[in-house]
Amino acid sequence: MKNALFLFLVCLLLTVSTLAQGMSADVVITNGNVRTMDAQRTVARSIAMLNGRIIAVGSDAETKSLIGPRTRVIDAGGRIVMPGFNDAHVHFTSGGFQLSLVDLRSAASQAEFAQRIKDFITRLKPGEWVLGGRWDHENWKPNDLPTRQLIDAVSGDHPVFVNRLDGHMAVANSLALKLAGVNKDTKDVAGGLIVRDANGEPTGVLKDTAMGLVSRVIPDPTFDQEVKAAKAATDYAASLGVTSVQDMTALDFAAYEELLNTGQLKTRIYSGGVLTEWRKLADARIRAPFGNAMLRVGNLKGYADGSLGSRTAWFFEPYHDDPGTSGIPRPEVTTTMLADASNADKNGLQVMVHAIGDHSNAAVLDIYERVLRDNGPRDRRFRIEHAQHLRLEDIPRFAKLGVVPSMQPVHLTDDGRWAGDRLDAQRLKGAYAFRSLLDSGAHLAFGTDWAVAPLNPLFGIWAAVTRQTTDGKNPNGWFPEQKISVDEAVYCYTVGSAYAEFQEKEKGTLEVGKIADMIILSDDIFKIDPVKIQNVTVLTTIVDGRVVFEKK
Repeated sequence: MKNALFLFLVCLLLTVSTLAQGMSADVVITNGNVRTMDAQRTVARSIAMLNGRIIAVGSDAETKSLIGPRTRVIDAGGRIVMPGFNDAHVHFTSGGFQLSLVDLRSAASQAEFAQRIKDFITRLKPGEWVLGGRWDHENWKPNDLPTRQLIDAVSGDHPVFVNRLDGHMAVANSLALKLAGVNKDTKDVAGGLIVRDANGEPTGVLKDTAMGLVSRVIPDPTFDQEVKAAKAATDYAASLGVTSVQDMTALDFAAYEELLNTGQLKTRIYSGGVLTEWRKLADARIRAPFGNAMLRVGNLKGYADGSLGSRTAWFFEPYHDDPGTSGIPRPEVTTTMLADASNADKNGLQVMVHAIGDHSNAAVLDIYERVLRDNGPRDRRFRIEHAQHLRLEDIPRFAKLGVVPSMQPVHLTDDGRWAGDRLDAQRLKGAYAFRSLLDSGAHLAFGTDWAVAPLNPLFGIWAAVTRQTTDGKNPNGWFPEQKISVDEAVYCYTVGSAYAEFQEKEKGTLEVGKIADMIILSDDIFKIDPVKIQNVTVLTTIVDGRVVFEKK
């Protein structure tokens, strides 16, 4: 309350001072359909900005006096003006790199998969690594996993290591395996799997922690390459109306600082580190959130399991299509995660853990509950990243424990095509349980997991509202009882995500005193057929009161 009152008084004084001195706003949007997303869901006509803050929200007549000779006036043409999207879960620089790496996501067969790699190699220097990929073998008939032999036939002297779209499985060619020293005698690593043929030879597919056997020999990018990738990412985000991201990569802060110092950063970033390395931030006396309005640090991410698509998500019961496994839990879940989470929490750091399967989600909730009991009450906002498959009895625990489910709706549009092959109908009742989580009182935050999934938030809103799948086989929605409204989906992508990073008093709504991050959309997503939301585009993106993107 004290912080809110102080912010209100500062903004009031700023506005009074501005008017008294005859100063004008930097930017004024007029003739808009301004969806503020405040508690009253106020709809206004105009909004004015000065020095990166919102100084007026109201009618065109009410902002007219703030328009001066240097004010940029944007006529919204009656279109939707709303808060900028805040993506609660991205791998930001990785996504920037992916924009220039081989793209295998839409490859419809193994033959096309191989051909795309062959075509991409023509752009490379001799011996250069082929990376990226984001392939999805569920697009293929039959949906067999790719092999090193498939890639060997087209890769020549280029080592190849390309990820499945979920980032929890990758395939290497024979040269990459040789460089990594991976062969028939290589033992599996805890929390991972080397897929082998009938003779025990590696097929080239590595799952979860086993991927590190190859990734450790891939040359690190240079700082200049990191900056270039971060620049590509922030430009791309601006084009999609993404004004804030919460970065899971945890390695690229210096590149972001370089963009900020040179005036090229168009995205607010909240980043951090690895949960098992909590001492690095704790020893630096960093508390969450630490930094400025553009760059902040303070979160720590851990992993409890892998992914459903790679059959490494951890469940209580075996997979239907592979009864020999219930998934692969990360070893730290039952060993060091409780201590790491507790120590990080004692040092004021925000803990977030990746969990997909129902067993991993339950285990992480158990850990959080223990830390809450041991460390006592405070505003800590523990998070579970993905929270895709939940036992029904675990859903109310999120609100009860104050745990934020940080979810990516667009994943269900892919998973819904084949999840029924892996899981029974009872388990799927707790899949992507948006409706149930909101109804239970949880603070739900939305994101995309880019570059695992497309960065466009409008795809996520479409997915959450319609729950349709990309194969067109669920026109009324995959488990439609978990649908939410457009207003709720937008809220999760703005206010919900702001809450997840301790920033709901600064952003997420268009109110006087808050930072001036907003977008103008081509169509009214609150009124059109929800199926058409995926085709809506962003016309203008404003960050910190300045236009950073305009659609040509």
